[in-house]
Amino acid sequence: MPSVTIIGTGYVGLATGACFAHLGHDVVCVDIDERKIDSLSRGVVPIVEPGLDDLVTEGLDAGRLQFSIDVDGSAREAEIVFLCLPTPQADDGSADLSYVEAVVVQLRDVLRPGAILVNKSTVPVGTGRRVREQLGRSDVAVVSNPEFLRQGSAVRDFLHPSRVVVGGDDAAAVARVADLYSGVDAPILRMNTESAEALKYAANALLATKLTFINAMADICEAVGADIFQVAEGIGLDPRIGKDMLNAGPGWGGSCFPKDTRALVKIAEQGGYDFALLRGVIETNDQHYARIADKVTEVCGGSVEGLKVAAWGVTFKAGTDDLRDSPAIKILQMLHDAGARITAYDPTARGKYVAHPWMEIAPSAVAAVEGADVLAVLTEWPEFASVDPHEVRDVIGAPRVVDGRNVLDRERWRSAGFDYRGVGR
Repeated sequence: MPSVTIIGTGYVGLATGACFAHLGHDVVCVDIDERKIDSLSRGVVPIVEPGLDDLVTEGLDAGRLQFSIDVDGSAREAEIVFLCLPTPQADDGSADLSYVEAVVVQLRDVLRPGAILVNKSTVPVGTGRRVREQLGRSDVAVVSNPEFLRQGSAVRDFLHPSRVVVGGDDAAAVARVADLYSGVDAPILRMNTESAEALKYAANALLATKLTFINAMADICEAVGADIFQVAEGIGLDPRIGKDMLNAGPGWGGSCFPKDTRALVKIAEQGGYDFALLRGVIETNDQHYARIADKVTEVCGGSVEGLKVAAWGVTFKAGTDDLRDSPAIKILQMLHDAGARITAYDPTARGKYVAHPWMEIAPSAVAAVEGADVLAVLTEWPEFASVDPHEVRDVIGAPRVVDGRNVLDRERWRSAGFDYRGVGR
């Protein structure tokens, strides 16, 4: 089996390394954060991701997975080096490639002849060509292998993907990277580098468009007396559309969609095309945050000043502890700015929440609503659906709930005496 080095132990890098080790490859995951590497070497995973802890422990015990802070040494020994580095959004909306470029420069004189450098980070079209120029090494191939990992299901997505995409101009290098996935039952799409890079952005942009569309339809359904559940069920049965990503909610967020959609608008702009459709998707999504905040304000009589707002969920989706571009945080920030006091509960609540000092964290869902003037459900954690509304009714200050994820049983909560407001109903 070829030796693999993963540079970057963030969400993508750690999941990729652990899954490759599970498939039988010898993997070294590298990061400059010494504390994180020490923790991972002891099998302690710093992020919430179902199944990842078990895979890391399995890889360590089998001797197929190692963690190191030695970037140069680990890359020098590897046949295939994956770049799993952050590409955050720059001020102008484009992707910031400074982390990728810095590592490429560092590896220029380190990679052994015949090595393959694989970009797994989400990067603008043309980055592969740019990396080859920076390397200046005709004996090192550059390949694109974009990730399609959803937070909360990354292990399943890696081991049971809908497709594996490998792009490059060196057919032999593309084949070697594709062979890493030989234990995975999925079509492997081989293409040129630019197509692989564009495909990643296209997928995220289309998914974001689908979510924005169903949220806009939810607003229309409320206005005309329709039910978004019934509408979504009907259109989801059309095989041209499909039922996935048709759950109305408070808007999309997270570490990928916001930055990738804006980056694609910028990529299009640099290519001379005004991507007005995608700009509209982004603007509509931003407006939807405000609509949910307005819904909370409306149920409270037109103002939340001085009121206590209880929130269930602060992460951008269930199954993760990621707060990046979380719709819940954006909505709660709006309510706080309008004068509300915020108390929230989330199953992954940790010390990182001190980044939002205006938010008090409660130890349980019921504790969060004690004395509250309204409850807002903002993340679709399954445990919220099982909470007894009568137990909440006994401690809440005013029986009002805005279910921004449509996860609660509407009739059950109304029977318990709540003024229930969902989305698109």
